[in-house]
Amino acid sequence: MKQILILFLVLFSSISYAQNKVTDLKVQGNKKLKTSFIKKMSFIKSGVALDSSVIEEDIKLLKRLPSIAHAYYQVFPAEKENEYNVFYNIEENFTIIPSANVYTTNDDEFAYRLGLYEFNLFGQNITFGGFYQKDIYDSYAFNFRAPFLFSRKLGLAINYQDLTTQEPVFFNNTTADYRYNNRSFEVLGLYRFNFTNRIELGVNFFTEDYQYKSGATSPNVPQELKVDKLLYKFIYEYNNLNYDYQYVEGFRSIFNFQYVHSRDEEQLPDFLIGWNDFQYYERVGKKGNWASRIRLGISTNDDTPFAPFAVDNNLNIRGVGNLIDRGTAAIVVNTEYRHTLYEKGWFALQGNAFVDAGSWRNPRGDLGDFADAQNLRVYPGFGLRFIHKKIFNAIFRIDYGIGITPDSTQGFVFGIGQYF
Repeated sequence: MKQILILFLVLFSSISYAQNKVTDLKVQGNKKLKTSFIKKMSFIKSGVALDSSVIEEDIKLLKRLPSIAHAYYQVFPAEKENEYNVFYNIEENFTIIPSANVYTTNDDEFAYRLGLYEFNLFGQNITFGGFYQKDIYDSYAFNFRAPFLFSRKLGLAINYQDLTTQEPVFFNNTTADYRYNNRSFEVLGLYRFNFTNRIELGVNFFTEDYQYKSGATSPNVPQELKVDKLLYKFIYEYNNLNYDYQYVEGFRSIFNFQYVHSRDEEQLPDFLIGWNDFQYYERVGKKGNWASRIRLGISTNDDTPFAPFAVDNNLNIRGVGNLIDRGTAAIVVNTEYRHTLYEKGWFALQGNAFVDAGSWRNPRGDLGDFADAQNLRVYPGFGLRFIHKKIFNAIFRIDYGIGITPDSTQGFVFGIGQYF
């Protein structure tokens, strides 16, 4: 009899819970961000069952958006029994953001990139902007990204860039400097399956132009090379990160695969390239955050001086210099501990200690190259983060990396946003 009574109570409570309905979703605190957009993004709607787990997923997704600094919810009874109003409370970010990256080494190299982006165009969480770069030569780019343009799952991205740099080319244990230009136009379709999984699929039309400047020469390495290429791109992301202002916790994985077809297959044959970034974040006490990234990458192992994986300050190893080597495969590990030193109102000051390490496979080499001391770089260092909590990505970053492997450099890396 007692077991029957318990079963009845469980069944009754389940039925009662199932009868709880959402009368209305109300949005508060948003100014520039459209209420209609927030409702389009949310699973909670008028008439659906009241489910706290669904509300929590909505809030986590909203806090990932560039236009939102913080979000939380409240639930209040409506006029009718078993009906409730759900309130989503929004703290907006300021979203017209300048960007800046400056990097230097003890070899007196100096380069910078300045940009301006709007991350909430028309109040629809659309990103539009561009940048200018000075790295010996002038470069620029424009970017448009609307991940929810057509629905809460389907969007579009369009990118154009004219990028010119001085690139070191490595062959026969010697080095030459080339003026490298990449002019490209890219269109991507964006699709989100659910809260944690999304893909990007598209095509990139680009032209690469190499012009010899100085250094070693070889009859097997052209001094001038200009070729049109077609790149097919596929990106898959698993994202289960949760944000609380400057703190992040959770796991994220981004897989990027590309097939590149060249119009001049004799000079630059077709090749495949793929890499995966694994990112893990953990809260440490009230003020600490441990962050780690592992990148595994591999491409077609052609014997080419124009190998795709670069060793560079701004990409993977802080303090190493501006594009000092290339390879056809890469293993990179970045790990750092971030600690909030001071926080008041909208401002937070973070300190960090990091270790960046990586190794590369030489063109036409084998996997044993990863263990070669000449390919291994290890750079510990430290830095500061000046954070505005109500402006999207308003994190001014200063890092100083010190190489401890043979023939290492050291230097500052400045930028906007966390390094990863």
